Amino acid sequence: MYQITIEDMLKAGVHFGHPTSKWNPNFKPFIAMKKNGIHIIDLNKTMSQLEIASREISKIVRDGGNILFVGTKKQAVDIIQEGADRCGMFYIVERWLGGTLTNFMTIKKSIKRLLMLEKESSEIYNNLTKKELNLLEREKFRLADLHRGIKDMKQLPAALFFVDAIHESTAIKEGKRLGIPIFGMVDSNSNPKEIDFPIPANDDSIRSIQIVVNYIVDTIIEARGGVVEGSVESTEKTAPAVKEEVVVAAEPEESEKVDTTEKNETVVEQELTETEQATTEKTETE
Repeated sequence: MYQITIEDMLKAGVHFGHPTSKWNPNFKPFIAMKKNGIHIIDLNKTMSQLEIASREISKIVRDGGNILFVGTKKQAVDIIQEGADRCGMFYIVERWLGGTLTNFMTIKKSIKRLLMLEKESSEIYNNLTKKELNLLEREKFRLADLHRGIKDMKQLPAALFFVDAIHESTAIKEGKRLGIPIFGMVDSNSNPKEIDFPIPANDDSIRSIQIVVNYIVDTIIEARGGVVEGSVESTEKTAPAVKEEVVVAAEPEESEKVDTTEKNETVVEQELTETEQATTEKTETE
C-alpha cells in the first residue's frame, strides 16, 4: 500500500482548517498554528490518527465486519462511492434517512420493496394502467437512489466511516446510540471528542478527502487479502483543494505553533508560502 507522507498531505491541502472564528475549542489539540485568520491543522497529529484508525478498521475487517461509508456532501459523493465500490463495502451518498441504523428493520422493508420493483416479472406489475406503471417506475428510481449503496446490506455495519462530522451528525448519533465504532474526517469546526477515531483533516477539499479515503480503502482491501492497484497517488489527478486559496502571507508567531519536528515545520512553512493567493472559497461561503 502507498504510504502517505507529510508532503503528500500538504499538496492535497489536508492542513487547511476553518477560519478561527468558526473553530470548535475541543479541536485545539490538533491545531498547529494560525495564519491570516485560518487554523492550520497539525499534520503530525493527522498522520498519527490516520494510522490508529487504519489499524482499528483493519482489525474489524479481518474479523469479518463490514464498514459503512457515509459522504453526502457534494465534495465527497463520488470519492466515497468509488472508494466503497473498490473495497466492496456499503455506502450512503444521497441523503441519510433518519433511522437508517436505529430503525434498520424499516429500511430493510424499503429495500425489499425496491428489489421487488426491480424485477420486471414481478406480480406487482400485473393488470395496471399506464399511469400506475409510471408511478411505480418513479418509486423505483427514488428508492434506487436512496438505497443503491446499502441494497445488499443484510445487517448493521460493524463500523461507520464519514466525511464531515457536522454534515453527517445524524449518522454519527445513530451509530453512537447503537455502540457502532465511528471513524471519520474531522475539521477544525467540529468536536473530535464525539468521534471514536477522529482524523483531523480538511473535509472541504476534494484532494484532501480523496487522500484520506483512499488510504482507508487501501487498508480495507489489504485486510481482506486483496492487492491494492490504484492508490493514494491518484489524488494528484483530481481538482484543486477548496482551501488552497487561503491568504497566508503573514508569518505566525512562535507562541502559536505546536511543537513538531524541525523538518516538518520547514515543509509546512514552504508550502504555506507557495499557497499565497486570493481569499479562500470556504471563508466566502461562511
